[in-house]
Amino acid sequence: MIYHLFIEPFVAYGFMRRALVACLALSLSTVPLGIFLLLRRMSLVGDALSHAILPGVAVGYLVAGMSLVAMGIGGFIAGVLVALLSGWVSARTPLKEDASFAGFYLGSLALGVTLISLRGSSVDLLHLLFGSILAVDGEAIKFVGLIASGTLVALALLYRGLVMESFDRSFLQVNNKRLPSLIHGTFLALLVLNLVAGFQILGTLMSVGLMMLPAIAARCWAKTLPGSILLAVLCGLICAWLGLVWSFYASLPAGPAIVLTASVAFFISILFGPRSVLAGSLLRRKLAIIKGVK
Repeated sequence: MIYHLFIEPFVAYGFMRRALVACLALSLSTVPLGIFLLLRRMSLVGDALSHAILPGVAVGYLVAGMSLVAMGIGGFIAGVLVALLSGWVSARTPLKEDASFAGFYLGSLALGVTLISLRGSSVDLLHLLFGSILAVDGEAIKFVGLIASGTLVALALLYRGLVMESFDRSFLQVNNKRLPSLIHGTFLALLVLNLVAGFQILGTLMSVGLMMLPAIAARCWAKTLPGSILLAVLCGLICAWLGLVWSFYASLPAGPAIVLTASVAFFISILFGPRSVLAGSLLRRKLAIIKGVK
Protein backbone atom coordinates (compact mmCIF):
# COMPACT_ATOMS: atom_id res chain seq x y z
CA MET A 1 0.00 0.00 0.00
CA ILE A 2 2.75 2.46 0.98
CA TYR A 3 4.79 1.52 -2.09
CA HIS A 4 1.78 1.96 -4.38
CA LEU A 5 0.86 5.39 -2.98
CA PHE A 6 4.18 7.04 -2.26
CA ILE A 7 6.87 5.35 -4.36
CA GLU A 8 5.30 3.91 -7.51
CA PRO A 9 4.64 7.30 -9.23
CA PHE A 10 8.37 8.07 -9.12
CA VAL A 11 9.30 4.60 -10.37
CA ALA A 12 6.78 4.59 -13.21
CA TYR A 13 7.13 8.13 -14.55
CA GLY A 14 10.33 9.90 -15.49
CA PHE A 15 8.87 13.39 -15.14
CA MET A 16 8.00 12.64 -11.51
CA ARG A 17 11.56 11.47 -10.81
CA ARG A 18 13.05 14.58 -12.37
CA ALA A 19 10.69 16.82 -10.41
CA LEU A 20 11.59 15.04 -7.16
CA VAL A 21 15.35 15.30 -7.76
CA ALA A 22 15.07 19.01 -8.57
CA CYS A 23 12.96 19.68 -5.45
CA LEU A 24 15.32 17.72 -3.20
CA ALA A 25 18.33 19.65 -4.51
CA LEU A 26 16.50 22.94 -4.06
CA SER A 27 15.46 22.02 -0.51
CA LEU A 28 19.04 21.24 0.52
CA SER A 29 20.25 24.72 -0.43
CA THR A 30 17.31 27.08 0.11
CA VAL A 31 16.01 25.87 3.48
CA PRO A 32 19.25 26.65 5.41
CA LEU A 33 19.12 30.14 3.91
CA GLY A 34 15.60 30.44 5.28
CA ILE A 35 16.91 29.64 8.78
CA PHE A 36 19.44 32.46 8.56
CA LEU A 37 16.75 34.82 7.28
CA LEU A 38 14.76 34.03 10.43
CA LEU A 39 17.78 34.69 12.64
CA ARG A 40 18.29 38.06 10.97
CA ARG A 41 14.57 38.93 11.19
CA MET A 42 14.53 39.26 7.41
CA SER A 43 11.83 36.69 6.62
CA LEU A 44 10.00 38.97 4.18
CA VAL A 45 13.21 39.93 2.37
CA GLY A 46 13.22 36.53 0.68
CA ASP A 47 9.72 37.20 -0.63
CA ALA A 48 10.76 40.65 -1.82
CA LEU A 49 13.79 39.33 -3.69
CA SER A 50 11.75 36.53 -5.27
CA HIS A 51 9.61 39.26 -6.88
CA ALA A 52 12.61 41.47 -7.62
CA ILE A 53 14.19 38.94 -10.00
CA LEU A 54 11.17 39.01 -12.31
CA PRO A 55 12.25 42.00 -14.48
CA GLY A 56 15.61 40.35 -15.17
CA VAL A 57 13.90 37.06 -15.98
CA ALA A 58 11.54 38.94 -18.30
CA VAL A 59 14.43 40.67 -20.10
CA GLY A 60 16.15 37.31 -20.57
CA TYR A 61 12.90 35.90 -21.93
CA LEU A 62 12.45 38.79 -24.36
CA VAL A 63 16.03 38.44 -25.62
CA ALA A 64 16.43 34.65 -25.83
CA GLY A 65 12.98 33.14 -25.34
CA MET A 66 12.59 30.38 -22.75
CA SER A 67 16.36 30.06 -22.29
CA LEU A 68 17.21 28.95 -18.76
CA VAL A 69 20.68 30.50 -18.85
CA ALA A 70 19.51 33.88 -20.19
CA MET A 71 16.63 34.15 -17.73
CA GLY A 72 18.87 32.99 -14.88
CA ILE A 73 21.54 35.60 -15.59
CA GLY A 74 18.93 38.33 -15.98
CA GLY A 75 17.18 37.34 -12.75
CA PHE A 76 20.44 37.26 -10.79
CA ILE A 77 21.47 40.72 -12.02
CA ALA A 78 18.03 42.17 -11.22
CA GLY A 79 17.95 40.61 -7.74
CA VAL A 80 21.45 41.78 -6.81
CA LEU A 81 20.67 45.27 -8.16
CA VAL A 82 17.53 45.55 -6.03
CA ALA A 83 19.43 44.32 -2.95
CA LEU A 84 22.19 46.87 -3.49
CA LEU A 85 19.75 49.71 -4.12
CA SER A 86 17.71 48.82 -1.04
CA GLY A 87 20.81 48.78 1.13
CA TRP A 88 21.98 52.10 -0.32
CA VAL A 89 18.61 53.77 0.25
CA SER A 90 18.29 52.48 3.83
CA ALA A 91 21.81 53.71 4.63
CA ARG A 92 21.14 57.24 3.38
CA THR A 93 17.51 57.79 4.35
CA PRO A 94 15.40 57.26 7.50
CA LEU A 95 13.79 54.21 5.83
CA LYS A 96 14.67 50.80 7.20
CA GLU A 97 15.83 48.03 4.86
CA ASP A 98 12.49 46.20 4.86
CA ALA A 99 10.67 49.38 3.77
CA SER A 100 13.09 50.05 0.90
CA PHE A 101 12.85 46.40 -0.18
CA ALA A 102 9.04 46.70 -0.25
CA GLY A 103 9.20 49.75 -2.49
CA PHE A 104 11.63 48.22 -4.94
CA TYR A 105 10.08 44.75 -5.15
CA LEU A 106 6.56 46.04 -5.85
CA GLY A 107 7.86 48.14 -8.72
CA SER A 108 9.96 45.21 -9.95
CA LEU A 109 6.99 42.86 -9.95
CA ALA A 110 4.86 45.29 -11.94
CA LEU A 111 7.72 45.95 -14.40
CA GLY A 112 8.36 42.24 -14.90
CA VAL A 113 4.72 41.44 -15.64
CA THR A 114 4.58 44.40 -18.05
CA LEU A 115 7.71 43.27 -19.92
CA ILE A 116 6.45 39.71 -20.28
CA SER A 117 3.11 40.99 -21.58
CA LEU A 118 4.87 42.87 -24.39
CA ARG A 119 5.71 39.69 -26.27
CA GLY A 120 4.55 36.75 -24.21
CA SER A 121 1.22 35.08 -23.60
CA SER A 122 -0.69 34.37 -20.42
CA VAL A 123 0.76 30.84 -20.48
CA ASP A 124 4.32 32.22 -20.45
CA LEU A 125 3.42 34.55 -17.58
CA LEU A 126 1.94 31.70 -15.52
CA HIS A 127 5.03 29.59 -16.26
CA LEU A 128 7.35 32.26 -14.87
CA LEU A 129 5.18 33.17 -11.88
CA PHE A 130 4.22 29.66 -10.76
CA GLY A 131 6.82 27.44 -12.45
CA SER A 132 6.40 24.15 -14.31
CA ILE A 133 8.01 21.62 -12.07
CA LEU A 134 6.65 18.58 -13.90
CA ALA A 135 8.28 19.83 -17.12
CA VAL A 136 11.77 20.03 -15.60
CA ASP A 137 14.40 18.60 -17.96
CA GLY A 138 17.97 17.43 -17.52
CA GLU A 139 19.40 20.90 -18.17
CA ALA A 140 17.30 22.45 -15.41
CA ILE A 141 18.31 19.69 -12.97
CA LYS A 142 22.00 20.32 -13.69
CA PHE A 143 21.43 24.07 -13.25
CA VAL A 144 19.71 23.62 -9.89
CA GLY A 145 22.21 20.98 -8.76
CA LEU A 146 25.16 23.24 -9.56
CA ILE A 147 23.68 26.15 -7.61
CA ALA A 148 22.72 23.89 -4.68
CA SER A 149 26.23 22.40 -4.52
CA GLY A 150 27.88 25.82 -4.65
CA THR A 151 25.54 27.14 -1.97
CA LEU A 152 26.27 24.28 0.41
CA VAL A 153 30.01 24.78 -0.02
CA ALA A 154 29.66 28.54 0.54
CA LEU A 155 27.52 28.02 3.65
CA ALA A 156 30.06 25.57 5.07
CA LEU A 157 32.85 28.12 4.58
CA LEU A 158 30.84 31.09 5.86
CA TYR A 159 28.89 29.30 8.61
CA ARG A 160 30.77 30.72 11.59
CA GLY A 161 30.79 34.24 10.16
CA LEU A 162 27.08 34.07 9.32
CA VAL A 163 26.21 32.94 12.84
CA MET A 164 28.30 35.67 14.44
CA GLU A 165 26.98 38.34 12.08
CA SER A 166 23.39 37.25 12.76
CA PHE A 167 23.69 37.36 16.56
CA ASP A 168 26.30 40.07 17.21
CA ARG A 169 27.23 42.23 14.24
CA SER A 170 29.18 44.70 16.36
CA PHE A 171 31.55 41.95 17.55
CA LEU A 172 32.76 41.36 13.99
CA GLN A 173 33.29 45.08 13.45
CA VAL A 174 35.89 45.22 16.21
CA ASN A 175 38.59 43.55 14.10
CA ASN A 176 37.34 44.41 10.62
CA LYS A 177 34.67 47.02 9.95
CA ARG A 178 34.05 45.78 6.41
CA LEU A 179 33.66 42.09 7.31
CA PRO A 180 29.96 42.23 8.39
CA SER A 181 29.03 44.05 5.15
CA LEU A 182 30.98 41.50 3.12
CA ILE A 183 29.24 38.58 4.83
CA HIS A 184 25.85 40.24 4.47
CA GLY A 185 26.42 40.93 0.77
CA THR A 186 27.58 37.37 0.13
CA PHE A 187 24.52 36.03 1.93
CA LEU A 188 22.17 38.16 -0.18
CA ALA A 189 23.96 37.01 -3.35
CA LEU A 190 23.45 33.36 -2.33
CA LEU A 191 19.81 34.14 -1.59
CA VAL A 192 19.25 35.68 -5.04
CA LEU A 193 21.09 32.81 -6.72
CA ASN A 194 18.85 30.21 -5.09
CA LEU A 195 15.71 32.16 -5.91
CA VAL A 196 16.87 32.23 -9.54
CA ALA A 197 17.28 28.44 -9.36
CA GLY A 198 13.85 28.08 -7.81
CA PHE A 199 11.92 30.18 -10.32
CA GLN A 200 12.33 27.56 -13.07
CA ILE A 201 10.87 24.89 -10.80
CA LEU A 202 8.36 26.62 -8.52
CA GLY A 203 8.11 30.05 -10.17
CA THR A 204 9.02 33.43 -8.74
CA LEU A 205 5.94 33.47 -6.47
CA MET A 206 6.21 29.94 -5.04
CA SER A 207 9.97 29.41 -4.64
CA VAL A 208 10.18 31.41 -1.42
CA GLY A 209 7.54 29.12 0.14
CA LEU A 210 9.88 26.13 0.10
CA MET A 211 12.59 28.35 1.57
CA MET A 212 10.70 29.84 4.53
CA LEU A 213 7.89 27.50 5.63
CA PRO A 214 10.08 24.50 6.62
CA ALA A 215 12.49 26.90 8.34
CA ILE A 216 9.70 28.48 10.40
CA ALA A 217 8.28 25.06 11.25
CA ALA A 218 11.67 23.79 12.44
CA ARG A 219 12.17 26.77 14.76
CA CYS A 220 9.04 25.69 16.65
CA TRP A 221 10.67 22.33 17.52
CA ALA A 222 14.48 22.62 17.64
CA LYS A 223 16.38 24.43 20.40
CA THR A 224 19.77 24.76 18.67
CA LEU A 225 20.80 26.26 15.34
CA PRO A 226 22.30 23.03 13.89
CA GLY A 227 19.18 21.16 14.99
CA SER A 228 16.97 23.77 13.35
CA ILE A 229 18.87 23.53 10.07
CA LEU A 230 18.78 19.73 10.05
CA LEU A 231 15.09 19.55 10.95
CA ALA A 232 14.18 22.27 8.42
CA VAL A 233 15.98 20.48 5.59
CA LEU A 234 14.28 17.21 6.52
CA CYS A 235 10.91 18.97 6.61
CA GLY A 236 11.57 20.53 3.19
CA LEU A 237 12.48 17.17 1.67
CA ILE A 238 9.38 15.47 3.07
CA CYS A 239 7.08 18.31 2.00
CA ALA A 240 8.48 18.22 -1.54
CA TRP A 241 7.93 14.47 -1.75
CA LEU A 242 4.40 14.53 -0.28
CA GLY A 243 3.44 17.57 -2.34
CA LEU A 244 4.40 15.84 -5.57
CA VAL A 245 2.46 12.72 -4.57
CA TRP A 246 -0.56 14.84 -3.67
CA SER A 247 -0.45 16.71 -6.97
CA PHE A 248 -0.14 13.42 -8.89
CA TYR A 249 -3.23 11.77 -7.43
CA ALA A 250 -5.38 14.90 -7.05
CA SER A 251 -4.39 16.41 -10.45
CA LEU A 252 -3.27 19.65 -8.78
CA PRO A 253 -0.50 22.06 -9.84
CA ALA A 254 2.67 20.59 -8.38
CA GLY A 255 4.29 23.82 -7.16
CA PRO A 256 1.32 25.09 -5.12
CA ALA A 257 0.74 21.55 -3.79
CA ILE A 258 4.29 21.46 -2.40
CA VAL A 259 3.92 24.88 -0.78
CA LEU A 260 0.50 23.92 0.65
CA THR A 261 2.06 20.79 2.17
CA ALA A 262 4.75 22.95 3.74
CA SER A 263 1.99 25.25 5.04
CA VAL A 264 0.35 22.26 6.77
CA ALA A 265 3.68 21.49 8.44
CA PHE A 266 3.88 25.15 9.49
CA PHE A 267 0.41 25.15 11.08
CA ILE A 268 1.07 21.85 12.90
CA SER A 269 4.33 23.26 14.23
CA ILE A 270 2.89 26.50 15.58
CA LEU A 271 0.08 24.55 17.26
CA PHE A 272 2.06 21.67 18.77
CA GLY A 273 5.73 22.64 18.61
CA PRO A 274 7.29 22.83 22.11
CA ARG A 275 8.94 26.18 21.30
CA SER A 276 5.81 27.67 19.75
CA VAL A 277 4.41 30.73 21.47
CA LEU A 278 0.88 29.50 20.80
CA ALA A 279 1.50 26.12 22.40
CA GLY A 280 3.12 27.76 25.42
CA SER A 281 0.29 30.24 25.90
CA LEU A 282 -2.35 27.53 25.64
CA LEU A 283 -0.48 25.39 28.17
CA ARG A 284 -0.13 28.27 30.62
CA ARG A 285 -3.81 29.09 30.24
CA LYS A 286 -4.79 25.48 30.88
CA LEU A 287 -2.60 25.33 33.99
CA ALA A 288 -4.10 28.57 35.25
CA ILE A 289 -7.62 27.17 34.81
CA ILE A 290 -6.66 23.99 36.69
CA LYS A 291 -5.19 25.99 39.58
CA GLY A 292 -8.30 28.16 39.66
CA VAL A 293 -10.57 25.14 39.93
CA LYS A 294 -8.49 23.75 42.78
